[in-house]
This record gives sequence, structure tokens and C-alpha cells, in this order.
Amino acid sequence: MFMVRRWDRRAGDWISRMIRGSALSSVERNNKQCLGVCMKVVLRIVVSHLSVLVILNFSGAQLSAQWDPYPQPGAPKNPDGSVNITAPTPRTAQGTPDLSGVWLTVRDKPLGENGVQNTRSSFFNIGMALKDGLPLTPYGAEIRKNRLAENSQGDPDAHCLPMNLVHLHFGSDPRKIVQTPGLIVFLFETNSQVRQVFTDGRSIPKDPQPWWYGYSVGSWQGDTLVIKTTHFRDGGWLDAEGSPLTDAATVTERIRRVNYGNLEIEMTVDDPKAYTKPWTVQVKQRLLLADDLIEYICLENEKDAAHYVAR
Repeated sequence: MFMVRRWDRRAGDWISRMIRGSALSSVERNNKQCLGVCMKVVLRIVVSHLSVLVILNFSGAQLSAQWDPYPQPGAPKNPDGSVNITAPTPRTAQGTPDLSGVWLTVRDKPLGENGVQNTRSSFFNIGMALKDGLPLTPYGAEIRKNRLAENSQGDPDAHCLPMNLVHLHFGSDPRKIVQTPGLIVFLFETNSQVRQVFTDGRSIPKDPQPWWYGYSVGSWQGDTLVIKTTHFRDGGWLDAEGSPLTDAATVTERIRRVNYGNLEIEMTVDDPKAYTKPWTVQVKQRLLLADDLIEYICLENEKDAAHYVAR
């Protein structure tokens, strides 16, 4: 049997790429009328692909899509045998909350028509989560304006390059957290990206080579993991529309596992080159039960970038 459990998570990424393409570049992405037309075009393609999958399924083709569901050992249970996601937060042998697990972002906007990801979510425009919008400097505003004018075709994710850590937290693909006493590793399904957070007491290097994810160190403040990240590459993207992050930025994350099945991440961006003051956004994630990451190689058979055009 062919298993298709990840179509909803792939759709948002695929559609954002499609919208950058030449077939849809003559209209505004954020215009509701455009979105209605664009989604119909994309959905016709999705339906045609699903038809092929259905044919394979009923023709007896035996294809293995990913890991089979595997219940988490030791998960707390309700009287009916289901997992109790509101059970107390699990803890490590060191007494700190255990963040380990596979986590999926809770969308801050409901799905749009026909189940397609709403393009007015924080993944596309992180400023929508702020009451007064992003406090952009003239420099930051000019960068964002120019990126939008080019149909956001320079988005690293659209070219299979690493996404900024803030952008990744809002992504629709799951991520796995692996926690050890001195190191926490984030494994992102999106393009198989890996991020390390050191909790062994080391300091951030004084003048390192800038990195896509920056350099991250973390410590526990009560039950909250506080991560400080600096030394990003210049020219970063915080969302799909192009809100900037520069090499002057410091990103502080506060991660809290509120109970067995829910995670809250608060992110403060302090970037004096792009923003007039620090600002904070929050994302919620839920534990994926009996599920795991699948392989995602963005560059495999990649044919989108050649069709990206400015408006």
C-alpha cells in the first residue's frame, strides 16, 4: 500500500515555489483573487498526482513510503489507551525538562480553501504576528521592499539553501529534537537541515566565520531553555516574503515544554541594522505521536529555480 501522510506538509512549500514561477508572476501573491486562481491551478496538478497514486494503490503496487507508525515507549496513557498529551512534562536524569521528540508547528492561521496553507501565516510574513508590524529601519524596509518587488525569488528555501532558524520554527515540516546533557540537536525534515545548540557551558566564539544558523549556546532558567544565537551570515530571510536578518543580529529563543504533548517557543530578534528595536514572536508546536522524519532532499530533480521571475 502506498502511504501518503505528508502531502499536507509538502503542499505549502511546493505552492510557495509555484507562486514564484513565471506562470503566476503577473499577479500579486497576496491578492485574494490571485490566490483563488493560483490555488485552482495548483490543486489541478495535485489532483492529477493523487490520481496516479490511487492507481498505483489499487493496481497492487507495493511501495514503502516511510517508517511505519511506532508508538513511543513509556508514553503516558489515558484510561482508553490513547496518549495523554496533557500529562506532566517528562524530565531527564539531570532534572531538566526533556524536549526530545518529533514536533510539528501549530499553524497560526487556519488552512485556506481546499486545505491549502494560508499564505498570510507567519511563515510567509512574520510581521503579521506583531500588533504594529515589524519595526523596520529605513535600511531594513528597503531590503524587504526590494525582495517583494522581485517576487521573493531570492528566498534561500526556494533555492534549496538553509533557512534561518526563526523561519524554520514556523515551517510546516516536522523537526526532531535530540537532547543530551551537553548538546541539543535539532533535525529538521526540511532539506535534512541540522542545528546544534551547546549546553555544556561554552561561550560563543569571539570572531567566527558567519554561519547560516549562527552559533548557539543554551542554558536552563528554571524549566525554560534559553538559547542565544549570534554571528549569522548577512542577508538572511526571516520569512518567505523577505523580512531581513543581518550579521548584526542576536536571536534569543525561550523554549518550554508545557506538558507531554505541547511545546512553546518564544523568539526575540535584536538586529539594530534592520529593526529599530527588539521584537518577539511565539510559535507553538505539538508532539507527533508514533511518527518520524522522512527523507527530504530538496535538490533532487529540482526544476523550479529556472522559472522564477520578478513581477
